[in-house]
Amino acid sequence: MKKLRLTKNLGMILLGIWLIMTGLIPLLHFNFQGLPLIMAVFAIATGVLILLGR
Repeated sequence: MKKLRLTKNLGMILLGIWLIMTGLIPLLHFNFQGLPLIMAVFAIATGVLILLGR
């Protein structure tokens, strides 16, 4: 049985999480002061990991 390697697809997993969060935030009216900054940093980190092939 092969082991699941999450680090190989970490960028795509984070992209999926980011997309879900981006969709749910307005639907659930979830908001706090640092949310835009957190989402921006999360998006940059995800993009870098995808470009590096991780």
